[in-house]
Amino acid sequence: MTKKQKKVLYRIIIAAALMTALQFVPVQGYVRFALYLIPYLVIGYDILRKAVLGIAHGEVFDENFLMAVATVGAMLLGVYNEANGMEGEFAEGMAVMLFYQIGELFQAVAVGKSRRNISALMDIRPDYANVEGESGRLTQMDPEDVAVGTVIVVQPGEKIPIDGVIVEGSSTLNTSALTGESVPRDASAGEEVISGCVNLSGLLRIRTTKEFGESTVSKILDLVENSSMKKARTENFITKFARYYTPAVCYSALALAVIPSVVNLLMGNPANWNTWVIRALTFLVISCPCALVISIPLSFFGGIGGASSCGILVKGSNYLEALARTKYVVFDKTGTLTKGVFQVTEVHVDEEFAALEGEKAQEVLLELAACAESYSVHPISKSLREAYGGEIKPSRTAEVEEIGGHGVIAAVDGKKVAAGNARLMEKLGLGDVLRSNSPEQKNGGTVVHVAVDGKYAGCILISDVVKPQSAEAIAALKAEGVKETVMLTGDSNAAAQRVAKELKLDQVKSELLPGDKVNAVEELLAAKAPKEVLAFVGDGINDAPVLSRADIGVAMGALGSDAAIEAADIVLMDDNPMKLALAVKISRKCLRIVYENIVFALAVKAICLALGAVGIANMWIAIFADVGVMVLAVLNAIRCLQVKKGLA
Repeated sequence: MTKKQKKVLYRIIIAAALMTALQFVPVQGYVRFALYLIPYLVIGYDILRKAVLGIAHGEVFDENFLMAVATVGAMLLGVYNEANGMEGEFAEGMAVMLFYQIGELFQAVAVGKSRRNISALMDIRPDYANVEGESGRLTQMDPEDVAVGTVIVVQPGEKIPIDGVIVEGSSTLNTSALTGESVPRDASAGEEVISGCVNLSGLLRIRTTKEFGESTVSKILDLVENSSMKKARTENFITKFARYYTPAVCYSALALAVIPSVVNLLMGNPANWNTWVIRALTFLVISCPCALVISIPLSFFGGIGGASSCGILVKGSNYLEALARTKYVVFDKTGTLTKGVFQVTEVHVDEEFAALEGEKAQEVLLELAACAESYSVHPISKSLREAYGGEIKPSRTAEVEEIGGHGVIAAVDGKKVAAGNARLMEKLGLGDVLRSNSPEQKNGGTVVHVAVDGKYAGCILISDVVKPQSAEAIAALKAEGVKETVMLTGDSNAAAQRVAKELKLDQVKSELLPGDKVNAVEELLAAKAPKEVLAFVGDGINDAPVLSRADIGVAMGALGSDAAIEAADIVLMDDNPMKLALAVKISRKCLRIVYENIVFALAVKAICLALGAVGIANMWIAIFADVGVMVLAVLNAIRCLQVKKGLA
C-alpha cells in the first residue's frame, strides 16, 4: 500500500473500533449523536470535503455527493428520531460511509496492483548510460543527455539504454521485456541493437544511432503510458451513462422522499415523512454507480497490461475492443506468414549470355544482380548478396533507380543492369523472352529476372520459408471466430498459391503493387458488414499505407521498427504469428469481462433500487448493492491481467 492508502486503512480501523464500542455505551439523544459523529468524521471527512468542492465547482452529481447526502441525511434523521423517542439511524449512516471507504480502498489497491504489474512488465526504462572518458573511466549519464554517435559501454546485467550499433564485443541479449519471450539472442560487432534489451554476458561498446527520445524504449513506453487516452466505446458509454444516471437518481430519490408524503397528506393520512426519507436515502446509497465507473476502465487497463506482458502493445482500449470484433484478417506474406529469409536455389542463364560469359556465366549473373541490389534493404536483395558471398565495393554501382513493385535498375561496372520481376522486364520491352522460361511455375519460388545492357540475361530463383507457427495461428484465429483470412503479396502467383495452400487461407491475391494492396483492402472493407472489423497484419517495413487504411493495423515483428510502432494500432514485438491469435483471445476475454460487469452491476442495482423504493431493502442491503457489487466487479476486472500465453 502507499502511504495514503495506509492512512485510509488506519482511519477505517479506528472508525470501526469506535462504532463497535458505541454499541455498548448506554446513552441516548444528542449525546449519542455527538459520540457517533466522532467516528463518522474520522472516516468520512474527505468524502464530505470532496462533495462540497464538487458543488462549489459546479460538478454536483458524483459518488461523493451521493454518499454525503445519504449519510448526512441518515445522521440528521437519527437526531429527529431521537428527539421523538425513537432509535436513531446513526449506526446505519456510519456503516454506509465506513463500507464505502473500505470499497474505495480495495479499489485503489487493485488499481495500484494493476499499474505495478504493468510497470514490472514494462520495466525497460534505463536509469543511466555509461560513457567512457579519455582515461578509460566510465561516467554514468542520463540517457537523455547522450548525443548521437557517442560510444557507450554496457556491462553484463545492464540494460541497453539507447539504440545503436555494436562497435566492439559480443554478448547474449535478453529481449523478454520487449517481446514477452525468454529466448535470448546473440549479438556481435556490427549488429544493430535496441534499447530495453538486457546484456546477459559480455561487455559491449555501442555507438548510439538515435537520441534517447527517439529510441525504441522511449516509443514503447510512450505508447503504453498514453494507451489510456484512447477510450473504448464501452468506456465512453459508461462515462456518458454516469453523467445522466447520477442526477436522474438524485431527482428520483427527492421525488421518493416528497411525493408519497404529500399524497398521504392530500388524502388525509399521516405523511410518514420518516419512512419515505429513509427509503430515499437508501435509494441514493444503492444508486451509486461506482461498480461501473471503476471496473470498466480497470478491465481495459488490465487487458492492455496482460497483453503487454506477452509483447503485444495495444495503443488504446478502443483498439482492444475493436480487435474483439475482428472477422476479417488480411496478411502480408513476406516476413509475416513466412520467415522472410530467402535463399537462392537456382540460377538460370540465357543462352546468349552464357555464350558471352562462358563457364562462369552463372557466377557473373549472380554478381551483377547482387551489385545492382546492393543498396536495397529488401530481404530478396539481402539473399542475393549472401548467395554471391564476395565483397561488393560501393564504387562499382552507380545511378541506382529503385522502382516500387518492379525492381532495381543500376549501372554496374559501366553496364546497365536491371534486376526485378516480370513487370520490370515487360517495362523494358523484354516480355516476349520470358514467355518460354517460367521456373516459378515449378516450385512456387520468387524469380528475379536480370537484364544486362537491354538484353535478357537470365533469372535467379529464390525460395522463402513459411514460419512454423503460421498454420497454427490461422487455425487459432478461425477458432476465435474469424470468418475469413486473406493474404496480399507482391510475389508471383505460384509462390503465393503454395503458401496459401499450405496454411489453408481463404483467399489470396498476388503480384500486387503497394497501391494495389490498398485497393484490395478497400474492396474487402466495402464488402464486410458495418459492425465487422478488418485487421491488416504486416511486417511494418513497407506496409504503412495499408496499416493506416484497415480498421486495425497490426505490425508484426516490429522490434526496433519506428515506422511500424507509429503506423500500427497494435504492435506485436516479435515474429510469432500466434501472438495475433493470442491478442484476439485477450481482447475477447477483456470484453466478455466488461459485459459481465455491466450486466451484473445494472441487474443488482435495478433489483435493489426497486426493493429500496418499496421499503423491503434497508440500509444494509444498500451497502451490499453499492460496495459489494463494486468489490465483486473489481475482482472480476483483475482477471484481465491473467494471460495464459499458450504459444507454440
